[in-house]
Amino acid sequence: MFSTNILAQEIIGVPKIMDGDTVYINNYKIRLEGIDAPEMKQKCKKVFLKIAVIIGLNFSKDYACGMTSKKKLINKIDNIKIMCISLSKDRYKRYLATCYKNDIELNKWMVRNGHAVAYKRYSKKYVQDENYAKKNKLGLWQGKFIRPEKWRKLN
Repeated sequence: MFSTNILAQEIIGVPKIMDGDTVYINNYKIRLEGIDAPEMKQKCKKVFLKIAVIIGLNFSKDYACGMTSKKKLINKIDNIKIMCISLSKDRYKRYLATCYKNDIELNKWMVRNGHAVAYKRYSKKYVQDENYAKKNKLGLWQGKFIRPEKWRKLN
């Protein structure tokens, strides 16, 4: 028989959004588990003009994808109470959690809409959602970007 001493911790409240994968509720710093959003200073590229005549030229420009990711999460939560369920903490003492606004799982929503990627090193849970966003060219997948984990190492 397998037994575990892990107790799920429910954290409920109106969050302060730090970035696309980190929120504060009261004194709890919460990392949305299994996802990785662009960093606040991270830039990505998005096509702003396509010329399809003969050659097919694309003109791209940089945009603040980290800020965009944060704004998408802010707009989705819309100053409403959310519930986060945490089973553990990371090495930075943040609560790793799956968070919900009513019946919407926010971790999944961020990846499925291309505002974050699946953090495959730690979880395979959101890989299908990332594939969906990629296939449908949603959010980050509309242009080019460096995966946040790699961007952090380079910066």
